[in-house]
Amino acid sequence: MACPFVHRKPVEPFSRQQSVADFDLQDINDDSLTLKHINEALQLLTAPSNQTINDALVSLTEKYSERFPALTKFKNEKSNVSSFPHYDYLADIQSALMEFDEATAIDILILLGEELIETACHGVIERAFKSLGGNMKELIASLDGVYDVLKLQEEDLTDTGFVCASENELIFTSDRICVAYVLLGILQRLSKKLYGEHSEINMERLDGSRFRYLFKMVAEEKPELRAISSNPADLQMHNATFCKMFPWHFILDENLDLVQIGNAFSKLFKNYLTTTRAVTNFFRFRRPVDLKLEFKEIAKRTNTPFLLTLRSPRHDFVAKGLEIKGQMVFCPGQKKNTLMFIGSPFIDGLEGLTCNGLFLSDIPIYDATREVILVGEQARAQDGLKRRMDKLKKEVEEGHEAVSKERKKNVSLLQLIFPDEIAEKLWLGKQVDAQSFSDVTMLFSDIVGFTGICSTASPLQVISMLESLYKIFDEFCGIFDVYKVETIGDAYCVAKGLEGRNSNSRYDAAKVAFMAMKMIETCSKHVAHSGKNIEVYIHRFLNSCLY
Repeated sequence: MACPFVHRKPVEPFSRQQSVADFDLQDINDDSLTLKHINEALQLLTAPSNQTINDALVSLTEKYSERFPALTKFKNEKSNVSSFPHYDYLADIQSALMEFDEATAIDILILLGEELIETACHGVIERAFKSLGGNMKELIASLDGVYDVLKLQEEDLTDTGFVCASENELIFTSDRICVAYVLLGILQRLSKKLYGEHSEINMERLDGSRFRYLFKMVAEEKPELRAISSNPADLQMHNATFCKMFPWHFILDENLDLVQIGNAFSKLFKNYLTTTRAVTNFFRFRRPVDLKLEFKEIAKRTNTPFLLTLRSPRHDFVAKGLEIKGQMVFCPGQKKNTLMFIGSPFIDGLEGLTCNGLFLSDIPIYDATREVILVGEQARAQDGLKRRMDKLKKEVEEGHEAVSKERKKNVSLLQLIFPDEIAEKLWLGKQVDAQSFSDVTMLFSDIVGFTGICSTASPLQVISMLESLYKIFDEFCGIFDVYKVETIGDAYCVAKGLEGRNSNSRYDAAKVAFMAMKMIETCSKHVAHSGKNIEVYIHRFLNSCLY
């Protein structure tokens, strides 16, 4: 019903609103390899966190306390260093190592680097390192380009850098020599932990902030297929160099047989080229569509992009379905003509790379695919964050709307119970003091014989009777602008003149009298369950009130 002391539209029925729904910010599976994990892995090389250093130091103390008794003073000394993000824990360790002789201090820093790998390089971080290369040589070759990409995109990376000067030489830039010795231990343990290689790594200082690491490794066997180049005399470089420079290429003769393949294809197909070398056994031509697999027909489409997928020579082939996008080049020769396909793998992110048995080192440095993979991971992470923030914003807006609805209902409920001024004070939490009104008219009424009616009627019959009457009485309150104080059982109480609502108070008693007459008239038109008309008894009027 309308508020009896201020005219308002009816409010919605009171019902409990649902709270803001819970949401999960971990929409991305933590087991999936992303650029974030590559970043964390590289930070382990150049700027490990204080807690990571502390874990490695505790492990180092437990293993080498007999060899270096003074290490015991570090044990559990900084057990909660992660609480202080700006504390330079490594600098503190370096200062403490000044008490040792130089050779001992260097040994401890190298061992600390090895323990960093033992304690922190597990799970997805280990997979992140492995995604950079299939061996230690390939890993250090990837550090240069990957670190540069991350350095441009991540503001919190330290001012350090890697340069792969050759396949066995890595130059590291840092203004802290302790970090360089820790990195030496990290590289030694990474070589053994990830690839089972026993690499001999020598470090020397080039100048104030540059350090060179020389790797001595066992030479790998050259792929046998490098010797099957159709006509190496026509090349301006050795075919082995060409295969290394363009790892994702192959050359076909006029019978569409493979006569040369790049290092990446050689790595994938080296165990399956013993029986046949027909290109259709290893590749499926998806684009151009409806291409006739003949030498002359393919030669006509050299200006058309080609999309190939790898076929599975055997059931254990890991790169089945890998897409290669590139172009065909017609190579005329004195004796016979050939076709060369040169392209790049069409891969969606780091996870797609590793699932096909590939590494970042398999993508040439000049190939934009390498940067596309890394930048794509960053964009994917940003898109995921944006989606989660949009979801959060929507949930907050829905929650705010639900709270606003509940607030309106609470205000309306107070206004139904109390006058406007009193309801406002209660809503604002203010104290409500009792007030005295000299000119107030009040009406008290009840139903004649209500006790007898209740004794012979069911509870639902009594409630239905009272609801039908009081609904009409409430409408009279709005018509005569009187305030409904309360209803208790069959008692109905109204008042007129509270808070000076009507300046012309001489008509208050008349309005209440008309209200009483309408109540009597209404009851005479209603019958109880027994069939008798209902009668209402108007007790008295009061002309003053303490409210």
